[in-house]
Amino acid sequence: MANKTQQLKAFERLLIIMDELREQCPWDKKQTMETLRHLTIEEVYELGDAILDKDLDEVKKELGDVLLHIVFYSRIGSETNSFDIADVCNSICDKLIERHPHIYGDVKVENEDDVKRNWEQIKLKEKGKTSVLQGVPKSLPAMVKANRIQDKAAGVGFDWEEPHQVYEKVEEELQELKTEVASGDQDKIESEFGDVLFSLINYARFLKINPENALERTNKKFIKRFQYLESKSNELNKPLSEMTLSEMDVFWEEAKKV
Repeated sequence: MANKTQQLKAFERLLIIMDELREQCPWDKKQTMETLRHLTIEEVYELGDAILDKDLDEVKKELGDVLLHIVFYSRIGSETNSFDIADVCNSICDKLIERHPHIYGDVKVENEDDVKRNWEQIKLKEKGKTSVLQGVPKSLPAMVKANRIQDKAAGVGFDWEEPHQVYEKVEEELQELKTEVASGDQDKIESEFGDVLFSLINYARFLKINPENALERTNKKFIKRFQYLESKSNELNKPLSEMTLSEMDVFWEEAKKV
């Protein structure tokens, strides 16, 4: 592995290349923060895929793509004297020191929960926010947003005490959903369905499970099994649309064992 000097040299190399591309490449010269935004989001999702796949070589490559975007934004910021990469690095360094008084100050903590509570309290003071939930990005996907909302509320003490209480809430919400499904009121059904999802996401937090990761794991599992079913369909030269559910179920059970 590279030492600190080699790491800094590699980072300097990236900054030099970024400058050259911004000055000489027709595509790079045209980019703005707005045009890069959706590409950055895509790169972060690709990094997430690599992490879930436990493909460390791919994680390395995707981290490089994300780092490139950070450097790109910083270069664009420097062109209007708004900020540069040094400002970005110093900003996060200052924030980390400020939010870790148990490391860089005299605050005492007993565990991870104490650290999280301190973090949220410090964030409120830093930005003069009136709500801890103001720090949750509006554009987050709903499931990720729900997880962050619950996490932040818990960080200031608004939380259940025991996992069984949360599970009982899940059961309560499921019963309310069942009642509304029977009523046939689509608006109320949607509302109660959302409550079920929200309570399940909360329960996942108590189980120390990331609900986004859990669902994506199931997505990948379903894709693998369904594609096995498709391959068997092709071997038989019989389209899935012409197979009975019983026939498909045989191959589905096989797929579980692959």
